Amino acid sequence: MMIRCLLFISLLIHATLAAKGGKKSEEGSTKKWTTLNGAEPVVIARGGFSGLFPESSGFANKMGIATSLPNTILFCNLQLSKDGVGICQTDIRLDNSTTIAMVFPKGQTTYKVNGQDVKGWFALDYTAEQLLSNVSLTQNVFSRPNMFDGLLPISTVEDVTGIKPPQFWLNVQYDTFYKEHKLSMQKYIESSIKFGAINYISSPEIGFLKSMSGKAGRAAKTKLVFKFQDPNAVEPTTNQTYSEILKNLNTIKSFASGILVPKNYIWPVNNKTKYLDPPTTLVTDAHKLGLEVYASGFANDMPASYNYSYDPSAEYLQFIDNSQFAVDGFLTDFPPTASEAISCFALNNNTKPTKGKALIITNNGASGVYPGSTDLAYQQAINDGADIIDCSVQMSKDGVAFCLDSPDLIGKTNAMTTFMSRSTTVPEIQPKNGIFSFDLSWSEIQTLKPEMLSPFGGDGFPRNPAAKNQGQFVTLNGFLELAKSKGVSGILIDIENAGYLASKKGLDIVDSVTKALNNATFDKQSTQQVLIQSDDSSVLSKFSNVKTYKRVLRLEKEVSNAPKKPLDEIKKHADAVVVSRRSIVTDKEGFTLAYTNVVKELHSANISVYVSVMRNEFITFAFDYFSDPILEIATYVAGAGVDGIITQFPATASRYMRSPCSDMNADLPYPILPTEPGGLLGLVPEEVQPPATAPAPALAVADIVDPPLPPVANVSTSSNPPSAGGPPGAPPADSKPSSGIANVANIGLSLVSIMVLSLLSAGCY
Repeated sequence: MMIRCLLFISLLIHATLAAKGGKKSEEGSTKKWTTLNGAEPVVIARGGFSGLFPESSGFANKMGIATSLPNTILFCNLQLSKDGVGICQTDIRLDNSTTIAMVFPKGQTTYKVNGQDVKGWFALDYTAEQLLSNVSLTQNVFSRPNMFDGLLPISTVEDVTGIKPPQFWLNVQYDTFYKEHKLSMQKYIESSIKFGAINYISSPEIGFLKSMSGKAGRAAKTKLVFKFQDPNAVEPTTNQTYSEILKNLNTIKSFASGILVPKNYIWPVNNKTKYLDPPTTLVTDAHKLGLEVYASGFANDMPASYNYSYDPSAEYLQFIDNSQFAVDGFLTDFPPTASEAISCFALNNNTKPTKGKALIITNNGASGVYPGSTDLAYQQAINDGADIIDCSVQMSKDGVAFCLDSPDLIGKTNAMTTFMSRSTTVPEIQPKNGIFSFDLSWSEIQTLKPEMLSPFGGDGFPRNPAAKNQGQFVTLNGFLELAKSKGVSGILIDIENAGYLASKKGLDIVDSVTKALNNATFDKQSTQQVLIQSDDSSVLSKFSNVKTYKRVLRLEKEVSNAPKKPLDEIKKHADAVVVSRRSIVTDKEGFTLAYTNVVKELHSANISVYVSVMRNEFITFAFDYFSDPILEIATYVAGAGVDGIITQFPATASRYMRSPCSDMNADLPYPILPTEPGGLLGLVPEEVQPPATAPAPALAVADIVDPPLPPVANVSTSSNPPSAGGPPGAPPADSKPSSGIANVANIGLSLVSIMVLSLLSAGCY
């Protein structure tokens, strides 16, 4: 317990440095907000940092304050015990967020709550002593860490106010219910807490707020806020639906100074498409009446709309950084993310990246927004602020070089609908069947539509479905022309499978890339960086004669350290390496463990380090990153010191890189600090921690050195190819005849294809 306390204190110190790292900057103080009073929007932490710890636990409340802006408000949902003691829990039933069902297995009861029968374990059936001495908190959202379950006691209201939060908000959700059972929320507030400790009191019940209005406002300047529920729910005092009450905001002004509304009241999300509908006029209408507007329902691990590309900061900005309005505050489970959106990203609070900042390198363009390697993905990446756009070069069977993530067209295109008969197995490339680009002509590939599928399989976490099949494939020449015309800082050309293409298909991908770069004069300039990437050291050696090119070795396996011998070997072939995220920050069952020495060791040999691949979807993050891609980026850039990040969402990376908050040396109210690997897991008792695992192997010379490339086979051809990487429909040009035009591989149909076709023709599907 002592060690856990020390670790928690360490986390608090680390977090507090983020929240209070500097003085208010002049730039920050001159921001012009369109909130009611022109003040900065406030962060309201629902149950503290409930996105990470059990709601309203001591850990959640203290971390909620320490990781957020200095004026953050702690939010407590008030429930009463049998003897009238106030505790903080959102649900009137305790069985979904505590261990009460295990402690009192026969305690389940049924009550009528707002006219509905509700079954569960209720606080009013137990004394405070029974609850506080026997019942522990649990996490009630299953995607969040459960290793703190059963460790932390229920918090009373006095526990929360006792830590002296900057501001405190008490929400009274069920006044009528408790009144029916002879418990008075009003008396509890007046006698037990005193108004001085409460900055805000909210309730969805008009009668309760009216009963408090004369006392709270004059005596202690406590703000009263009317909390809107589901539009079709019925308010118990007036028996009107909340949608009806919304039509007459002026009546609310008579007993409250503000409203707390679900975020969909402001920016509705279309139920069918999951894209944003136009905003309502609620905020501007309320502001005209002098009502503050607070928006609720924000959580990083509950994606709201495809418009946000799984970036929670983008959602916050939608509500405060538009030309029409800004809400006066956010009720959120993840207060650090709301804080960074307000303090670091809103109102054009960005600059050009500082000198020496890590490069933003795309992974198939902005492939989180549009189908990868299409013209739309590349244009979006440029618009989003990418430094380096990438092309993974593939070859058609007639020798056209083009950009695509993999030679297998399945999953990247709709090839299965047209070319299933061309499916075959190429063990040198992948163990499963595929429809490969080198078995199709460029004219055939042009008939395909791009396809954007979730990288997580199935229907989970789809990306921008409206653009699922949009965009056109780009030849290598077209990619180079785009890069030059748009003036991007640089390009990355990825070359894989060169040995197989040369020996089995008669295709010289290295020569095609070399000619394309030369024809575009990239070999004769130094204005735009050129990165040549491969997992094959022999491929990289082919480009050693152009000194302005930076050669990048992609390390496929996870490693734990980089000894001197393999470092010396890398220096012979490459100037930089690409490593996986886990080669830099180790993790275990959703928790980070430690930084490795890989970056430090590579830097000691003057080798640049790029980390791959970064995504926005929260399921890819360790819990330590707070379901926030910005914090993960900060950990690799500011914490580990990488030289570049390879990302499918360059807009998110650009938002961080161009924010003054990314500079840890700046004097700002909220610098974005990297996470402290291992700090969160250290709070978990050792007996419930996941078992230790063996470290990844060290980098070895064998991981680097590849055999020389084989000569290009003379495979017969029946036609002349177009120029390597030429534009769509280009006539044959200066490239040598290509091989592989005849049907090959299993005489046109693999056994698997024959079986599939037979089943389909027999109606067996």
